[in-house]
Amino acid sequence: METKAVAKKWKALCEQGKGLECINELYADSITSKEMPGMPNEVVSGKQNVWNKNKKWLDNVEEFHSSSISEPIVAGNHFTATMNFDITFKDSGRHKMEEVAVFEVKDGKIKNEQFF
Repeated sequence: METKAVAKKWKALCEQGKGLECINELYADSITSKEMPGMPNEVVSGKQNVWNKNKKWLDNVEEFHSSSISEPIVAGNHFTATMNFDITFKDSGRHKMEEVAVFEVKDGKIKNEQFF
């Protein structure tokens, strides 16, 4: 799958609330995920570890009030998108989050992701 197709599928799965399925389908076994500095699990490597990190995050969500993802911008083997969330977490209450996500695609799979 080319980068543009991966980006389109990533956005579609995320918008459908299928983030874990997205990891199963689109992420390389050797994925590296980098969160914003100071966040828990700042750097996680390996598909199962990234899946576990996301599952833990989703399990802590009490309610999604709103979310949006911009159309991905593709450049070579990278794509980026902005993500906005208004979420209530079980352990910390309601938060509005805005981040930029950057992804690297290699051999049709997401090899690196980083959030700013």
